[in-house]
Amino acid sequence: MTRSAQQTPPQQRPASGGALVQCNTPAEMTASEFLRQLKDGQISVYEYVDACAQRIEQLDGSVRAWHKFDGEMVRTRARALDGALAGGTPRRALAGVPVAVKDIFNTYDYPTGMGSPIMDNYTPGNDARLVSDLRLAQGIIMGKAVTAEFAVHHPGPTRNPHDLERSPGTSSSGSAAAVAARMAPLALSSQTGGSTIRPASYCGVYGFKPSFGLLPRTGVLKTTDTLDSLGFMARSVEDLSLIFEVCCVQGHNYPVSAAALDDIDRQTVTGRPWRVGVVRGPKTNDEAAAPRAGLDALIGKLEQADCEAFEYDLAPEFDAAHDAHERIYRAALAYYFDLEWQADSHRFSPVLQRMIESGSAISAQQYRQDISTQRDLARLIERDSERFDILIGLATADEAPLGLEGQDQPDHCLIWTMCGLPTMSLPMLTGSSGLPVGVQIVARRYNDPLLLRFAELLNSLAAT
Repeated sequence: MTRSAQQTPPQQRPASGGALVQCNTPAEMTASEFLRQLKDGQISVYEYVDACAQRIEQLDGSVRAWHKFDGEMVRTRARALDGALAGGTPRRALAGVPVAVKDIFNTYDYPTGMGSPIMDNYTPGNDARLVSDLRLAQGIIMGKAVTAEFAVHHPGPTRNPHDLERSPGTSSSGSAAAVAARMAPLALSSQTGGSTIRPASYCGVYGFKPSFGLLPRTGVLKTTDTLDSLGFMARSVEDLSLIFEVCCVQGHNYPVSAAALDDIDRQTVTGRPWRVGVVRGPKTNDEAAAPRAGLDALIGKLEQADCEAFEYDLAPEFDAAHDAHERIYRAALAYYFDLEWQADSHRFSPVLQRMIESGSAISAQQYRQDISTQRDLARLIERDSERFDILIGLATADEAPLGLEGQDQPDHCLIWTMCGLPTMSLPMLTGSSGLPVGVQIVARRYNDPLLLRFAELLNSLAAT
């Protein structure tokens, strides 16, 4: 029977986050580790899915990462897949891997509530394109992860598994918390400003927002046309590469991105050092000292590894990015939620009410001007991309703030979203009181394989 995480009986909270982010069961394995053991006959699909389901049942009364989860259904599907594989069905890329799905993606077997009482228990009767891709790859859809109201700013009930008194991040909070708490090794997320990178940073997992356009948005809540992007949460770069390969659009129907993705010279660095630009931008002064010092130490390791690191100052034009982004966002929200607003405005949260009301007052001329600004910024950084292979900085200005509605310090996440660039948060740093902060790396649009390769290099350096 499907249950709602909001209706879970309260459980006593663990004394510390350690019990929430580590375990001694198969759920500790990444997806790639599980797949290797499955291939070698060391584990079954059921054993892995059951271990993850047990984590949900044991801990979600505290973490509250899940809006909908059906333990009986996922265990039944795991047994069925074990039987099919034993009977000779070929093993596909995600055979038996549990995946959490942010509750803005359509699923035929779970409602898609979008974090709003207006849509709660809405059943679309179909799968989003990415969900379909995951099922075709034999992934196990574990359930629907909590999202902020309509994936905007008003938070859901999810708590940070590292410290239950702190924010888990913005709208992909349930996805990040589920992966951090070993409830699923992979999760779908989205980002319009920083909603993949920020929760990944706060919850100490890997977050990856591929280049705009590489992940199809069919069957996913739309809040804007030019900013909405999809992404993934995981606990290893290897897992991000795995799910990206399953979900990325490919082939002759996508000629521009396919040509870039297939260009070996563009996607590799050989015969010269990596050119790594250390970002200095309009929000650098908001960054806390502790994670900044950790980043500086990592830059030192890069330089010792024969990488060419240099300060990369964002052009003055980027000073306007945050204001332009906010107007684009608010105007689009007012447009796309007009029907719900006219019928149920009182059922929106105060924060979304204010955004929609102010968005309705933005003129069409101002909106077009801000869209033009977005295009200009994307062109500017594309022209400048010959200077760097990778840009590097902090994923967030510091660790997660106290309180579910704690205010995030300004950061540069939305700039990369506006420019359509691939970006990733890697859990390598700590903040002012020792909680996770991510390193953010960015590449030229459609240089996603290059970004993944650099992430592996960073991992190897961090381990030394």
